[in-house]
Amino acid sequence: MKKILLSTVFTAGMLLANQNTGCGLGSMLIKDQNTVLMQVIANTTNGTSGNQTFGITSGTLGCEKPATFVMNEQLLNFVASNMDSIAIDSAKGSGESLNTLATLMNVENTDTFKQNVQANFSNIFASKDLTSAQLIDNIASFAI
Repeated sequence: MKKILLSTVFTAGMLLANQNTGCGLGSMLIKDQNTVLMQVIANTTNGTSGNQTFGITSGTLGCEKPATFVMNEQLLNFVASNMDSIAIDSAKGSGESLNTLATLMNVENTDTFKQNVQANFSNIFASKDLTSAQLIDNIASFAI
């Protein structure tokens, strides 16, 4: 019970700092979010029903699909299986893995893409514990 109360207080404190509960079913159903209680209900509905991810990927439930969003299972599998060769080719600014990556990410100007990946190598590969999803996000942020 203490954990539930503590997490509710923590969530309420976060909501006071950020009045926007984001998109999702809770935000669609709870229009009047002028009180902490209503924000907690909207946020809890969004979080427990797992609908924000769907809303973001589909552009529904009041969510906007990001302009650089890439939903491609082939891309995810390729990056997960080839992170080392992508890192090597990124450092060089050329190579087969970068060409394949550009194709899977629907990049129009591959030469500029490869130059941007090389120039932003330290930002893209910022952590040794980088996951494939984080790598894709970093490349989309710094190279496209």
